This record gives sequence, C-alpha cells and structure tokens, in this order.
Amino acid sequence: VQLVESGGGLVQPGGSLRLSCAASGFTFSSYDTSWYRQAPGKERELVARIRRGGGITYYEDSMKGRFTISRDNAKNTVYLQMNNLKPEDTAVYYCNARRLGYDYWGQGTQVTVAS
Repeated sequence: VQLVESGGGLVQPGGSLRLSCAASGFTFSSYDTSWYRQAPGKERELVARIRRGGGITYYEDSMKGRFTISRDNAKNTVYLQMNNLKPEDTAVYYCNARRLGYDYWGQGTQVTVAS
C-alpha cells in the first residue's frame, strides 16, 4: 500500500499549487480520501475530504473558496488545487485514504508560502 504526494514547493502569497496523491496497492475507488496538513508546532488538521464516488466534498472553513479537492479513480489519484495561498497555509500536506477498518497515509509534501 502506498500513497505518494507530489506538487509541493515554495510559492509567493497569492500564488497557486496543485498537489497530487497517487495511490497503489489497494482498491482506491472504495476509499474516501482526504488532505490534511500540519504546520510546525501545531496539530494535524483536516483540509478537505472527498467521498469515494467523488460526488461529495467537505472543506474546512478557512479553505472554502480557495482550495478544491478532486479525484480520478481511473488514475488512482486525488488532487488538491490551492489558490490564493497565504503564509498561514505553510505546512506539510498529507494524503489520507480511509474506509471502515483501514486508514492509509502518505509521507507528506511541504508547502511553503513566503515572499
């Protein structure tokens, strides 16, 4: 089982990044998937979640209107489009896949928003 995030990096405030998470080793389409983030000295927090069929999404309030989660079950990949990034979005972003009794995490990708 693997979840591999990519797409992080350094971006200026107001900029955009698109994170990807490629899954393998399990039936991706049967799992709800989420993005979490953890900033230095803070607890890991939920960013957004998308149900296994892709039709239902959830966002934390501070991300609404700026972030968009999507998935492509044919490619076993979940995405996070992040627009209008702010310095407070700086964190390690983690991909998660979950279903009853199973919970998988990626290794994380660093996003740094700074001028």
